[in-house]
Amino acid sequence: MTTATIPTLTLNNGVEMPAVGLGVFQSPPEETANAVEAAIANGYPLLDAAAAYGNEREVGEGIRRAAIDRGQIFIVTKLWISDYGHDEALVGFDGCLRRLGVDYVDLFLLHHPVPSEFDRTIGAYKAIEEMLAAGRTRAIGVANFMEDHLEGLLNRVDVVPAVNQIEVHPYFSQPKLRSLMAQRGIATQAWSPIGGVYAYGPKNTSVLEDPVVAELAAKHGKTPAQVVLRWHIEHGFCAIPKSVKQHRIAENIDIFDFQLTPDEVGAIDALDTGVPGGPEPASISPATYPYKVEND
Repeated sequence: MTTATIPTLTLNNGVEMPAVGLGVFQSPPEETANAVEAAIANGYPLLDAAAAYGNEREVGEGIRRAAIDRGQIFIVTKLWISDYGHDEALVGFDGCLRRLGVDYVDLFLLHHPVPSEFDRTIGAYKAIEEMLAAGRTRAIGVANFMEDHLEGLLNRVDVVPAVNQIEVHPYFSQPKLRSLMAQRGIATQAWSPIGGVYAYGPKNTSVLEDPVVAELAAKHGKTPAQVVLRWHIEHGFCAIPKSVKQHRIAENIDIFDFQLTPDEVGAIDALDTGVPGGPEPASISPATYPYKVEND
């Protein structure tokens, strides 16, 4: 268990969000509760879930097993596109909290923009603005919104998103988007922070196998994954690595006993290819991703 003080990001509404947490994307439901329980035992202060991951119930079960005070864990979850539209989003929000077994979450996000049905995207965001005002979530935001999606949203809503959860890692660091977000006071939360899920563009290799990362790992006596996660911390991002393996869960939070110098951070920055590993956000729609969340 880490005994380090984990830094926080102060969101634009004053809420403090921990800088590292456990993600559960693609975690099999039957393994998720154990992973969450292990993460809490290892000192993880944040859990990142989503309706579309199909394991919110197991996230809630892991929290209950850990017997941690609700106020000690920062819970993030996301509304799937099948629940976009104002009234639909209110039902979807209730479904998320019911599956998690909590009466509020710390951060509630729209999972994707839907450019082809942007009015429904706006309607969903207005609904979660109401949930924020009602105290059922402490902060709201978005995920996978690119520059044009953010601008289109900001022109039509009252609450600036506190967070945009986006793909960020050394091979795809999105500096232009992050610059716009910083100007608007929107924090960066990084999914796929280690970049190990895909083979990226011209490099066609894992971030963890990159010679620059490997050399820094050897220099600091850390694993490549720990170096990459520390790079996120140095940038002031919130990183949410996923794992169901207890040794990986422990390893991924053991990053607070060393630092990277500005030159080392710059060397990792230089690895950016500009090539994403995830889907193009503009391609997401009910037609291309017809999965529907059951809120019964």
